[in-house]
Amino acid sequence: MTNTANAGASRYHAVYDEWKQDPEGFWARQAEALDWFKPWDKVFDAEAGVYGRWFAGAECNTCHNAVDRHVEAGRGDQKAIIYDSPITGKKREFTYAETLREVEALAAVLRDLGVEKGDRVLIYMPMIPEAVFAMLAVARLGAVHSVVFGGFAAHELATRIDDCQPKVVVAASCGIEPSRQVPYKPLLDAAIAQAKIKPEHCLVLEREEHPYDLEPGRDTDYAAAVWAHMEAGTKVPCVAVAATDPLYILYTSGTTGQPKGVVRDNGGHMVALRFSMEALYDIRPGEIFWAASDVGWVVGHSYIAYAPLILGATTIVFEGKPVGTPDAGTFWRVIQEHGVSSLFTAPTAFRAIKKEDPTGSLIPDYDMSSLRSLFLAGERADPDTIRWAQEKLKVPVIDHWWQTETGWAIAGNPLGLGELPVKIGSPTVAMPGYDVQVIDDAGHPVPAGTLGNIVVKLPLPPSCLPTLWNADERFRAAYLDEFPGYYKTSDAGYMDDEGYLFIMARTDDIINVAGHRLSTGAMEEVIAGHPDVAECAVIGIADQLKGQLPAGFMVLNSGVSRPAEEIEREVVKLVRDEIGPVAAFKIALTVARLPKTRSGKILRGTMQKIADGEDWKMPATIDDPAILDEIGAVLKERGVGQAAAA
Repeated sequence: MTNTANAGASRYHAVYDEWKQDPEGFWARQAEALDWFKPWDKVFDAEAGVYGRWFAGAECNTCHNAVDRHVEAGRGDQKAIIYDSPITGKKREFTYAETLREVEALAAVLRDLGVEKGDRVLIYMPMIPEAVFAMLAVARLGAVHSVVFGGFAAHELATRIDDCQPKVVVAASCGIEPSRQVPYKPLLDAAIAQAKIKPEHCLVLEREEHPYDLEPGRDTDYAAAVWAHMEAGTKVPCVAVAATDPLYILYTSGTTGQPKGVVRDNGGHMVALRFSMEALYDIRPGEIFWAASDVGWVVGHSYIAYAPLILGATTIVFEGKPVGTPDAGTFWRVIQEHGVSSLFTAPTAFRAIKKEDPTGSLIPDYDMSSLRSLFLAGERADPDTIRWAQEKLKVPVIDHWWQTETGWAIAGNPLGLGELPVKIGSPTVAMPGYDVQVIDDAGHPVPAGTLGNIVVKLPLPPSCLPTLWNADERFRAAYLDEFPGYYKTSDAGYMDDEGYLFIMARTDDIINVAGHRLSTGAMEEVIAGHPDVAECAVIGIADQLKGQLPAGFMVLNSGVSRPAEEIEREVVKLVRDEIGPVAAFKIALTVARLPKTRSGKILRGTMQKIADGEDWKMPATIDDPAILDEIGAVLKERGVGQAAAA
């Protein structure tokens, strides 16, 4: 399906060409919208760092640009942060001036605890405003934050403490899920006990839902300490840092036991995020932008805590779920109540809503006239989910593609430059700053429409990781060595003859069936198109004859009364009709749930290991470990894979 609305008015190609002809001039012009304490010596220094550094020689402060700058410009009374928690029933709003007071007081507390420029502060908090205040307060001091998703197991938290060696940990006493509380304080205490390098202090926010006992000599009460500085009116000026200094470390799972600490700098990060808010998301200062994610993930860093505030928009901190808080209409309620202009969430959230309310019967109950666009990222947005959202919401539904490592979109449909025609299944085109190419395993370009490795020609644009924390060689080995001169995305896909990208799978998810390289993503698209299927995942399982065979796992829509076996037969036929007998698709399994991370990514790799009878480790980010047992039980019951033989 192609949507040609506004296509003729798009300035995308002109802007992309402007960047391509003069990359340094392009980013210098974008940087002029921000405040700099000292201008740069070079827009891009190709000799610095692993592959070069942006805005070398410049000095700045991210907190100043996200908060102080707007207050100084007379916009202190504008809303900066809206907190909405259907789980606790609490709502709070903070203007830019109130946010400045909160952040300055918290920065004073951290300064009292010895935090100085360059120190690390680990943040272990749920979706509450204080999590954003903590990030901004650390940035204000010129220190480096590392947010760990709230509720991470003690061992995983300990590995991150040992790697970044924080002087202080800022934590909450608990997180609150729809059906349970997650006590953070015992997990934090256990992690510190395991860690080889102990933080000097913990600053702990007590939530009334879960009181805790302070550890004498180590723990400080967040609320009391912050209140004392607010009462005193303590002033904490923003510390000037080099644009190339780190703003934060965000850990992403590594293939070894050691997590990879993605580094984000200060200067390039601000420039790229501000550009993306206008060019890609089409948001203006003062508008309401809602990224329904978590501050523990990169989307939360970029589009809850930083980009909206750097632009001067209003951001929403939502402590809830797309379903169950209380029903599948909670997103619509938030949009109506707060006047949301644009929603950004994961496709899995919409699949959950569609599963609970397949006809969208709750949508007419809400006035969503403020909503102009929906953006999806984090997992491949299957065509069925996109079409459902287009039909029900009557706004542009934009799939876009990016990674923890890049911090903002590699490819998207830039609404702020004029919407391009939508091709369902494609995140559209490369954003200015990214020279995206598709190559074979030998590093040679492949023809349009041919599946290959998606890479980005160096240098990467501003905001992309310059390296991994204290691990330049690991950075080179993981991302740069395989295809010299390029950044390896580890995603596979193709580009059509109009430059539209199609991301089909992680390179690990390309399966080899009797010598044919096949994309599991293409099969998932077909399965998801069945009207009774809510969501699905396809993995390759070991087969002695063909090398690998695809196996599809399906969750059915609520209210489906037909026998699952009947739907499975229809799905097998669909895949064979759409992709062909070459796919050798014969295994369709109905399951109650799919195993996911807390951010909604389906754990296909772990499912594959279970099916193949290989050793596997419980993923640190899994939402509900019991689902893996359910997957194993279905495989065994149906006699599929090595799990059945165990």
